[in-house]
Amino acid sequence: MPTPVPMLLFVLLLAGMTSAFRICAFNAQRLTVGKVAKVRIMDAMVKILARCDITVLQEVVDTTGDAIPLLLRDLNRFDDSGPYSSLSSPLLGRSTYMEKYVYVYRSHKTQVLDSYVYDDKMDVFAREPFVAQFSLPSKELPKLALVPLHTTPKDVATELDALYVVFLNVSRHWQSEDVILLGDFNADCSSLSKKRLGELVLKTKAGFRWVIPDEEDTTVRESTRCSYDRIVVHGKRCQDLVKWAAAFKFPQSFQMTEAEALNISDHYPVEVELSGSPGWPVASIPFNLAMLLLLTGLDSTL
Repeated sequence: MPTPVPMLLFVLLLAGMTSAFRICAFNAQRLTVGKVAKVRIMDAMVKILARCDITVLQEVVDTTGDAIPLLLRDLNRFDDSGPYSSLSSPLLGRSTYMEKYVYVYRSHKTQVLDSYVYDDKMDVFAREPFVAQFSLPSKELPKLALVPLHTTPKDVATELDALYVVFLNVSRHWQSEDVILLGDFNADCSSLSKKRLGELVLKTKAGFRWVIPDEEDTTVRESTRCSYDRIVVHGKRCQDLVKWAAAFKFPQSFQMTEAEALNISDHYPVEVELSGSPGWPVASIPFNLAMLLLLTGLDSTL
């Protein structure tokens, strides 16, 4: 007996649906085990992380090693979007104040292929990039390198120009120009003038696309309007997949006051979404649409 046409359309739609892939960077402002132990902060952090397939957390200053496992525990209990895993750098810094970069990622959609701390022989960076290469469920872009950086405010221009050298190192190391540079660049306001921003190597060299624009406010405080946090995309294959990018204004989404939001961070996360393409995992069809299509198919058999 032939398959009814509406049911066949439903099956084809289900098979053809594709899923986007979201990459985020978030300065979590001095993340410690004591901070994530607070229920409201943990709840907000989990909701922020659950939006993304890969998140690069910055300002993880936890020395106990317990903060990220606690965060992952609650994240994996939150909904069915996981499971999630993490990859952490060592503590990085020049003095007693040290930070980690931590990747939190959906392990059923992506895996870490390789990673290394950039060898900063000239000691240009206060916190040298912890770069990682991830697999992607895409025929067009099966691998992607991420290069996070949290600059120190007093040396923003120097560090951002040196980030171009890191890009060259990464692209040679993995023989790929598909690279995303991201993090709290402090690339605005008193830390970096508009004139100096326009002179950066990453601004003047062809091939780099700043998907978080200079006008985007990435700060929580209403008294500031600064585009500190950035995402810069290089490589034609990667750029062709960019669907949108923005700061995620979690206080509005979570209906928080400014004071409540500042307990979590004084930065918004920044996000870039890569569009789905053939070969990416099937996305979840909205329940009401799926039911409508299914019932239509069932009606045709009656």
